Amino acid sequence: MTDERIAKFDTRREELAKLSNDQLKSRFWELTNKMVEPIIDLAKTHTSPSIERAILLRMGVDSVSSHGVVDRILEAGLLGKGAGHVVLKLSQTSGKDIRGAAQAILDDKNVLNGLF
Repeated sequence: MTDERIAKFDTRREELAKLSNDQLKSRFWELTNKMVEPIIDLAKTHTSPSIERAILLRMGVDSVSSHGVVDRILEAGLLGKGAGHVVLKLSQTSGKDIRGAAQAILDDKNVLNGLF
């Protein structure tokens, strides 16, 4: 390590040593949130049908159904909200489980109208 880098480390360590545990915890979460902001922004604006199908698979929707569900959500212009989010919201509003909500989307594409 260079002397300059060691000096910067020592300075940061001294500053952190002055903080209480609660202040350190707060600082940790502040830095963590800053670090993941770009990732969250990217995730909000960049998705694909394959990513959304993978999410539905992890939610318990079978592979064949996930294809159809994502296609219906894409046709409805809701893919940007996330297929998992759409299925979850429909599940909550309809009282069906996740698989039942996915099946409802397959059975009737109009079930997505007015969901958001």
